[in-house]
Amino acid sequence: MNTLYLLDGMALVYRAHFALMRSPIFNAKGQNTSALFGFVNVMLDILKTRQPTHWAIAFDTREPTERHKIFPEYKAHRDEIPEDIAFALPHIDRLAAAMRIPVLKCPGFEADDIIGTLTRKAEPAGFTTFMVTPDKDFAQLVTDKTFIFKPGRSGDDAEILGPAEVCASWLVNDPINVIDVLALWGDASDNIPGVDGFGEKTAKVLIHEYGTVENLIANADKLKGKQQERIIAGKESALLSKKLTTIILDAPVEVDFATLAVQQFDEAALKSLFVEFEFNSLGKRIFGDDFKAGRGHAAPSPQSPPSPLDSSAEVPAANLKTIKDIPHEYKIAKDETSRRKLAALLESQPAFCFDTETVGLEPREAELVGLSFSWKPHTGWYVPVGKNADEALAAFKSVFANPNIAKVAHNLKFDVGVLLAHGIEVASPVFDTMLAHYLVEPDRKHGMDALAEQFLGYTPIPISALLKNEGELFEQTMRDAPLAEVAEYSAEDADVTWQLREILAPMLRERGQEQ
Repeated sequence: MNTLYLLDGMALVYRAHFALMRSPIFNAKGQNTSALFGFVNVMLDILKTRQPTHWAIAFDTREPTERHKIFPEYKAHRDEIPEDIAFALPHIDRLAAAMRIPVLKCPGFEADDIIGTLTRKAEPAGFTTFMVTPDKDFAQLVTDKTFIFKPGRSGDDAEILGPAEVCASWLVNDPINVIDVLALWGDASDNIPGVDGFGEKTAKVLIHEYGTVENLIANADKLKGKQQERIIAGKESALLSKKLTTIILDAPVEVDFATLAVQQFDEAALKSLFVEFEFNSLGKRIFGDDFKAGRGHAAPSPQSPPSPLDSSAEVPAANLKTIKDIPHEYKIAKDETSRRKLAALLESQPAFCFDTETVGLEPREAELVGLSFSWKPHTGWYVPVGKNADEALAAFKSVFANPNIAKVAHNLKFDVGVLLAHGIEVASPVFDTMLAHYLVEPDRKHGMDALAEQFLGYTPIPISALLKNEGELFEQTMRDAPLAEVAEYSAEDADVTWQLREILAPMLRERGQEQ
């Protein structure tokens, strides 16, 4: 069976944006990407749960419609489009192009008219059509071949409305009479006047009894009291409102249904967009757990954004770097002389970053394997610690105790606990990049790897590269891994954390959150 899903683009964009108002999604540039995230989520849910054979998105255009010509005040009271939604709209086109979803626009006609016209063309062509929208006006279009599909909220199931559901909800004998209910009721959001003094309940009851606005007007003498007065006084308004609420079924939309067939995504373009907007979870959902997004993309020039219809236009390229791509200098201090040399270098710094490598996750009981330091991007030192940890740590005791040197770490509490178990006190001032990021972006992930991808466009060495594991139990520990590999892994952690501190510290100052 051919199933056609027609999406009410602007309604879904607004819905996605406001669904996340309490916890909006921002990328590292401070751009609100809630509408984009929600839009893609709806598309993926429809693909997974409904498996359409054909689909398209309809959008309004800026040109005035026939409704504006007969009633200039139509939609006149609507607020200006929110800035975040205005930002999202051109990117919706880009996402749709990457997902190969046709976007339909028809100057002088609304998305409702495009969808209404296509539903009437689709039925004789053998399609079952689902109109994806939360807009109540579409109920007038429902037939035994055309349904409303209302996406669920907050994990709820989607709602599908056919003729029986519409008739029961609107108290009409045929979904087409929803137009008549709306004509009496009016619509404040579209500035459709309706009849003064008639609300939803009264409008439904009267149309249930009289069928149409025209028949109600013709039988106004049968009404009593205020209802009669209001219908007589408001009959012109009721007839005007009926014209305004009637969805056009013959808009000049020329579409070959074959062009609406669901296609494979343009994976390269979609990956690049997910990197640009930092959609890690969506990327993993489509491309698997190896997908990573962050700040590592080359954005197009704002003067010349690529057209979503131009297949030759360049799209942002995913460009997350790794240690193989970045020149770096990591050293090992594995004897007393080199440890003292390193301690002297640390004593001369106003601040340094440190990281501990352990066997175990309980700081007071974990076996300390090594210690790394960094105070300059792309440089670092690693200090391997043998069975006699206190001996290896002795050179650094005074450095950690120095109140004139700031100490930086990610999840500082753990590292401080490990050192304290070996008699090393870490004196303030201190800076924890994990807590700093919690203050800056409390609703996002705060792990070092996630922050490196988000702020540095860089993917650190995974622990799995060092340790062979089976299930959740590591067969090896840091103690077993080759020294050179552990040194590079640990020094990179300190190096990356230092770079994150250089980004997060100014962000805290800008927000007044340093205390």
